[in-house]
This record gives sequence, C-alpha cells and structure tokens, in this order.
Amino acid sequence: MTSNLDSSHDSYRSIKSSTAPRDRPWVKVALIAVAIAYLTLVLFIPTVNVFFQAFAKGWAPFFANLVEANFLNAVNLTLIIALIVVPINTVFGLCAAWLIARKQFRGRAFVISILDVPFSVSPVVAGLMIVLLYGRNGWFGEFLQQYDLKVIFALPGMVLATAFVTIPFVAREVIPVLEEAGAEQEEAAKTLGANGWQTFWRITLPNIRWGLLYGVLLTNARAMGEFGAVSVVSGNIIGKTQTLPLFVEDAYKQYQTEAAFSAAVLLAMLALVTLVLKEILERKTSIKEVRDEV
Repeated sequence: MTSNLDSSHDSYRSIKSSTAPRDRPWVKVALIAVAIAYLTLVLFIPTVNVFFQAFAKGWAPFFANLVEANFLNAVNLTLIIALIVVPINTVFGLCAAWLIARKQFRGRAFVISILDVPFSVSPVVAGLMIVLLYGRNGWFGEFLQQYDLKVIFALPGMVLATAFVTIPFVAREVIPVLEEAGAEQEEAAKTLGANGWQTFWRITLPNIRWGLLYGVLLTNARAMGEFGAVSVVSGNIIGKTQTLPLFVEDAYKQYQTEAAFSAAVLLAMLALVTLVLKEILERKTSIKEVRDEV
C-alpha cells in the first residue's frame, strides 16, 4: 500500500515538473509584452495620433471647428437619434429581459437567439435591409409614397437603423441580473398585496438598476458612434442627414483634416466617458454582490 502511494506521489511530482516551464516568469512577461505591443499598435498609437492631429495647430483651430455649422448640425442630429433610440430600446430591453428571465415558454431559446442577431449581422447589411423594406422600390415603398412619408434618406430611417444595431444591449445586461436575483422577493410583494407597478418600482428596479444603467450606457455609446447602418440609410447629406461619425468621414475625404480630427476627439472623449462610467458601474455591481453574499 505504501509503495503504491509513493509511486503515485512520484508520478505527480514528475507531471508537475514536466509542466513547470509553463509557469516560468519569462512566459508571463512575454505574454504581457505581446498584449501591450498589440494594444499599442491598434489602440494607443492611433488614439494619440487623433489627439495630436486635432491640436497640432493649437487650441484656437480646434475650438473653431467645434462651432462650425455643419459640425453642430451633425452633433445635433446625433443627439436627437440617441434621445429617440435609447428610451425605446430601454423599454424594449426591460420587457424582453423580464419575459426571458421570468417565464418558461416554447421558443424561448429562439427569442434569445433573435436578440443576438444585431451582433452577428453586419451593420451595412442591416442598413441595406431597411432600404429594401422602406426604399422607393422596397416592399413598403409604394405605400409610403402614397402618403408622402419619407423613411430612407431621412430621420426615420436613421432611427430605425440605429435602433436595430442597439437592440441587444439592455436586454443582455438585465437578463443575468434578473436570473441571479430570482423571483422570491417579487412573489412576496405580490403576496402582501402589491400590484405589478408597485412590485416593479420597489422590488425589481432596485435589484437591476446597475445592470440597467450599464445597458443604457452601452446603448447610448453605440447609438452615437454607429456608422455602417446609418451611412447606408442616411445618404450622408451635409447639414441634413449627417451624424457625427459620418461627418468625420466626409470631412477627412474633403481634406478638412483638422475638422475631422476635432470631431474624432469628441467621439474619443465619449468613449472615454463610457469606459469610466462602465468601470464605476462594474465596481458598484461587484460591491453589491459582496454585500449580498455577506
């Protein structure tokens, strides 16, 4: 018996020694160096270059570009689209998340897969689908022309395109939070006489607030930064259907590099704010989970 234990121990030591090189310090250092080098090439250097080009001639040209009429129109249109799309997809995401997390029904897996379609479909393809539906020669084109309703190359088409690409974020963030929280508190509230709205506002919403805010944050960031789908359905008409990302592309093509990089800095600052808020929300979520465990 003792000899068998000794032989097993020797075998374990031999296996451990054979895998030891993987744990050598230089392997960890090499992996970190590769990661940093990759991020430097694809993220840090391009980001630094954007800020350098924007401020290459000083602060005055940068601020002059920010008050230019076409730039302000692009910012205004971007904000309008975000103000329309974010509330719509927030309500939809909450409804979809509650249905998926709280109900077991036939086709549930299919509904979850449908939510992920915007992640797997190219935004350009999504824009093309909207054109094929609502364009002049599309399925609903004749009906829209009959009532003089314009969707493509107008605000409605841009809202539809942005709404499509931002559908999953709220639902995908809220579903796991609802599943983890469970339905016990909601059922207890109903037993005590609370109606549906009271249960939602006093029980469900406080439990999911950080996940909901995280989903809204991601939805807003994607809505303001969307390029592919919006470029297809908007026509990129300067001063009319040109959002901020489209303005960057058009200004760069017209050799207005300072204006393009100034707008790019604004989008980069939006991304930075999103990352900071994302980190804050993740920390608050982790703190809440630790408190719940205690």
